[in-house]
Amino acid sequence: MSAREVFLTLLVSLVVYGVLVRVCEADDGLRKNFYKNSCPKAEQLVRNITWSKAQSDDKLGAKLLRMHYHDCFVRGCDASLLLDTVGTNQSEKDARPNLTLLGFEVIDDIKTQVDKLCPNIVSCADILALAARDSVSFPFKQDKWDVLTGRRDGKISLASDVTGNLPSPFSDFNTLRQIFANKNLNVNDLVVLSGAHTLGVAHCGAFSRRLFNFTGKGDTDPSLNATYAETLKKQCPNPANPSTTVEMDPQSSLSFDNHYFAILNQKMGLFQSDAALLTDRNSAKIAIQLQSKPNSDNFFSEFGKSMKKMGAIGVLTGNVGEIRKNCRQVN
Repeated sequence: MSAREVFLTLLVSLVVYGVLVRVCEADDGLRKNFYKNSCPKAEQLVRNITWSKAQSDDKLGAKLLRMHYHDCFVRGCDASLLLDTVGTNQSEKDARPNLTLLGFEVIDDIKTQVDKLCPNIVSCADILALAARDSVSFPFKQDKWDVLTGRRDGKISLASDVTGNLPSPFSDFNTLRQIFANKNLNVNDLVVLSGAHTLGVAHCGAFSRRLFNFTGKGDTDPSLNATYAETLKKQCPNPANPSTTVEMDPQSSLSFDNHYFAILNQKMGLFQSDAALLTDRNSAKIAIQLQSKPNSDNFFSEFGKSMKKMGAIGVLTGNVGEIRKNCRQVN
């Protein structure tokens, strides 16, 4: 083989290799096993620590999934939510919708242990994305969705950024659709990710208006199942006790499954934003489809796809951002 032929063969091989590498990467620069060479045991360590903590806290999945969601919808999945307030500018963490978030100490602990293994390599943003997945997956002892990695940490966190970016439990369908569209998420993603409400609890104040003063006339939201509304009124008498919580998915708030869609279609969605999904023909149809298979397989598949899209919102990669030494403060 001549030198020219050798060169051309090598060139073709490099092109093919480059294509294959790009296929394995997301358009945003994230990829599977990002730390394969720099910290090969990182993802396993995050899983081990998270599963250990989930064993003694059956609500950890709800806590970390919500935290990941709240982080990604404001400034992207850059762990800006984890930053503490410095000076007079309040951080995202201190915005009203985030005051009830729990689990920050879990992310701190994981970061500390990962950095002992590989100092200044793994970002807080990736740790949060992985721990959210691992905490939900713990009861199944297998990953419920793939998490691409390679995120870097943001340096800005402002409470003022939360309003208008994070969907509210009081949002109507058009508002929800627009907020999701702003993040390159479609109506299917909106409905599927709302299925995360199968885990966790909510404070009475997030829905008490539906029970006692829906239109300002002391009435109950007519879109709420009447029997369920009476049950909620007993659990959350007016005025709402700020410390009282109720399950978002009655009798199933510790199980990651498609049960949320069953109660949603019985008009037992807890929030106005839940009920709003039934006011649009397309989203209502999706909700029925996600309920249709009792074994939740369809929901799990769709949830994994939507989580992959959500986990790529506004990510910082390459040389943008930083790898924080402490998840609560910039370097």
